[in-house]
Amino acid sequence: MALELDSTGFGNSLVILGAAGIVIPAFARFRITPVIGFILVGILVGPFGLGSLVSSYPWLEWVTIGDPSAIAPFAELGIILLLFSIGLELSFKRLWKMRRTLFGFGAAELLGAGAIIALALFAIGETTPAAAIGLGLALALSSTALVLPIAGTTSPVGRLALAMLLFEDLALVPIVFMLGALGPAAGAGGFEGLARVILIGGATVGAMLVGGRFLLPPLFAQAARTKSPELFLSASLLVVILASLATAAAGLSPIVGALVAGLLIAETKYRGEVETMTAPFKGLALGVFLISVGMSLDLALFVARMPEVIGAVVGVVLVKAVVTTMLLRTGGVSTGVAAETGVLMASPSETTLIVLAAAATARLISPETAAFWTVVTAIGLTITPLLARIGHDVARRIEWRQAEIRPLETLVEGPRTILIGYGRVGQLVAEMLEAHARPYVAIEADVDVVTIARREGKPVKFGDAGRATMLDRLDPANASAVVMTMDDPVQAVELTKSLRARFPDLTIVARARDTEHAAELYRAGATDAVPETLESSLQLSEAVLVDLGVAMGPVIASVHEKRDELREAIRAAGALEIKPRLGPLARRG
Repeated sequence: MALELDSTGFGNSLVILGAAGIVIPAFARFRITPVIGFILVGILVGPFGLGSLVSSYPWLEWVTIGDPSAIAPFAELGIILLLFSIGLELSFKRLWKMRRTLFGFGAAELLGAGAIIALALFAIGETTPAAAIGLGLALALSSTALVLPIAGTTSPVGRLALAMLLFEDLALVPIVFMLGALGPAAGAGGFEGLARVILIGGATVGAMLVGGRFLLPPLFAQAARTKSPELFLSASLLVVILASLATAAAGLSPIVGALVAGLLIAETKYRGEVETMTAPFKGLALGVFLISVGMSLDLALFVARMPEVIGAVVGVVLVKAVVTTMLLRTGGVSTGVAAETGVLMASPSETTLIVLAAAATARLISPETAAFWTVVTAIGLTITPLLARIGHDVARRIEWRQAEIRPLETLVEGPRTILIGYGRVGQLVAEMLEAHARPYVAIEADVDVVTIARREGKPVKFGDAGRATMLDRLDPANASAVVMTMDDPVQAVELTKSLRARFPDLTIVARARDTEHAAELYRAGATDAVPETLESSLQLSEAVLVDLGVAMGPVIASVHEKRDELREAIRAAGALEIKPRLGPLARRG
């Protein structure tokens, strides 16, 4: 059968795959989250962007998506696969541990923020009480699709966000039914329908939990025996789609079924394989969802009512950020984590659009009102990555100030080793010093690393060692040694020169990239310079030769010989009169 080249599907596929192939690499190059890129693509190619010019320029049909409903199923699939992947990362045991956060913070955040937004809308006289409640609950929802990929599910912020977002996803169906019951023509049928959905939905989820434990292991075992990646992928997607259809048929949200399916598979030994297989589909489908968000932004409405839209976005974000932060602080969460979580979850959600549609269908709000808040929601989703950045910066400042409350001098007293840089290498050096009961103090320019270290009681200070005043506060004159582990060759050489000029007898050990850098450090005055690439190469060579059956004696001898060659190379490169000390086996040679 011949394919129709003027098919809408071809054009949509071209736009989506082109966006994925261009947006992700382009934004990754500038270290910008592709979330913004996909949304901007949606704005550009949607019916309110270039799509509005198709009648004048027919060729634009190939690079635009005129009908948002054409890609809606793929956008829904992205949300379903996201919840499925979240379920894969969870377990019933972990979910049970989250119950207080889920039903405590989750319920308080949704109801608290929803109530304040509703009261504010009703106070300015734009809505009826029922409409204000609907809008308040809709805008109080936060974006699962954007927040969790940004925060993850294992960090302190990610764990709190996950619990509250799961509660919101579970509350979506009751919210929709409640709005139907509040409609002018609803009567008591809405609450009866809600009770029926809760009963049938609960029975459906229970059946899935019981049946899945018995059916999924043999299903995936059979798929694994075939050694066919296609069959394994098909089985995974089949389980997700069937679970989503089951909960949708019971009146619940399909994302509930996807979450349950992920939880069930997480309890099997096939979890890792399933997660690997479905990850590319999740990423692309989420990209489609983000494009659909951009397509929903009516630029004409935004321009016509710009002050109102911006004011509404700012108001919603402030209310949600403040409410969430205060609730978490009241619950004993640290100030920095509470602030970052509150700001991150301050924007509306993709499910806000569902609730707005339900409120419009129930005639609680007018189509014009729904269109206005749809634009507000789209803009809120667009700025979510920016909110994440702001929240992270705010948390860093808060944690840094709290870490600075206790003076550094009270952490370590007397002669000590100064570590400049507390990254991967610096932490390992610190562990070895601790193992031999040698006191030390570290300085690090990454406040996140400092915050984590100070929480663990480590003597680490935030600051830039390149500033002489900062280094003087560590009292290098009375230091046992200075160890430079930072991955900045230029700064390492400059610091070595400065320290050697001021403290001629100070022991200075520096991390070098290679022989040339080591020679430069020796010329600058380093006591020892350790080329990390060369030492790791020698250790790898020693390990592989021993594993191949070569006797340990000849191996060690050859490593000594190679190290002597390297010492000679460094001496020649640095024009040194004597061979430098190099490596652990040459210390006493």
